[in-house]
Amino acid sequence: MFKSLIVSLSDAYSMVLFIYVLMSWIPTSSGIVGDVYKVLGRVCEPYLSLFRRLIPPIGGMVDITPIIALLVLQFGVRFIVSLL
Repeated sequence: MFKSLIVSLSDAYSMVLFIYVLMSWIPTSSGIVGDVYKVLGRVCEPYLSLFRRLIPPIGGMVDITPIIALLVLQFGVRFIVSLL
């Protein structure tokens, strides 16, 4: 049960990260969508900033840190669960 809870929480956080990245492509400066984007930013940016310090944007424009962050999260959780 504990293992499935950990996997479920990591899957939920992965979905939040994915939605945050998709919303970053949409102009969301005001309104409800803007507020949701700001809340998701407060949840996602601390984790993403860990990777942004290590991985610079490719060509100065393309940020691949969300992809790396999602992969590390998924593989890391699966590895930890396999140890339990």
